[in-house]
Parts: sequence; structure tokens; C-alpha cells
Amino acid sequence: MSEAHAITVDVVSDVVCPWCFIGQKRLDKAVAAAGNVDVHIRWRPFQLDPTIPPQGKDRREYMLAKFGSDERIREIHARIEPLGEAEGISFAFDAIRVAPNTLDAHRLIRWAGAAGEAVQNRLVRRLFQLNFEEGVNIGDHAVLVEAAREAGMDASVVATLLPTDADVEAVRTEIATASRMGISGVPCFLLEGKYAVMGAQDADTLADAIRQVAAAKARGELDKVG
Repeated sequence: MSEAHAITVDVVSDVVCPWCFIGQKRLDKAVAAAGNVDVHIRWRPFQLDPTIPPQGKDRREYMLAKFGSDERIREIHARIEPLGEAEGISFAFDAIRVAPNTLDAHRLIRWAGAAGEAVQNRLVRRLFQLNFEEGVNIGDHAVLVEAAREAGMDASVVATLLPTDADVEAVRTEIATASRMGISGVPCFLLEGKYAVMGAQDADTLADAIRQVAAAKARGELDKVG
């Protein structure tokens, strides 16, 4: 496969964003539908709410403070659940007891990226599953260590690094960079670092964008953008 048909997609997302989970599933379909384009995926950090304390907050209380009533929360969940079901996601919102701070999860995703694209992809998928389908607290270090092990990382190294400040500033800097780029909502798919597809677009839209950018790259036109 020629290098001209290889492109990189940076996915700016947060693992507690249901639309990001839907977006991940749709991106998988888009990659499969994109034909002979070799798509390399990198996961980039974003925090929907960096003010949540490290130990997290009671999710029901957090959601009530944010949306005002149980009825409103139910309406929001009811809109998202069938969209998830269409992508093979079994959202279990009622099982989620803790609204976690996701900074440590993003540090782990960063380390997974250093271990390889496949490892990072496995880890991100597992974190989405743990939070949304199993209601597990992904702010808990023990949960993150186990997720790392399942993804093929060295769990003992992760267990040693998590209690430290390793890469805290690096992740915060990446989040700040995304904000400066104008990314205020997620998911955001950055193709070749030049074209942004905002939101959990359908797989056909993503696949079309991937094909167009790959074709432009093959023609040598991306260097003219910017």
C-alpha cells in the first residue's frame, strides 16, 4: 500500500463523553468503508469537566446539578441510548455511580500510545466499555491498572506511574492546545492535522472525509493548505 494512501486521524475525545463512544464505533465503520486508505488513529485528550475532584463526584448529584431534574436526565439518556444501540453499545447510565475526573485516564491513554497504536485503541475501547456499559469508576487507579493490563501494557509500570505527576502537565498542555485550536466540544476528528470533522458524524460522512483527504494527500495538495 502506497504511503500516499496512509493518513492519520487524531481523535480529540473524553472517555466520559457518550458521543465520543458513539463516534469511536462510527470511526471503526468509516475506516472499514474507506477502501484502500491506511488509517492511523491517535487518541488525544479533552476534559468535559476538569473541575471534578480526583476522587470523583456522586454521578446522580453531579447530573442533577448540571441538568436540574431527574426527568431532564432521563430525557437526555433516552435520546442517546437508541443511537448507541445502533452502534452495538449497551449504555447502562443507571449503573454509573461516580462521575470521574478523567485526567489519569488520559495519562494512561498517552502511555498506551507510546506502546503502539493497537494498544492505545484497545485501551480506549476498554475505558469506554468500563464507564458506559459496566458502570465502573475509571478514575480509580486499580481499574486503570487492570484496563492497562487487558490492553497489553505493563501493568506494574502503570501502577508505579499513576500515583506520581508523570505526564500530568503534558496532558493538560495537549488539552489547552485543543482549546486554542477552537475545539470546544468532542468528539473532533482531525485528519492529517489539517481538516476537522466535528461531532459524532455518521460513518459515511467520516469515510468520505477520509477518502477525500487521502486523495488530496496523494495529489500532493495537503502541503498547500494552511
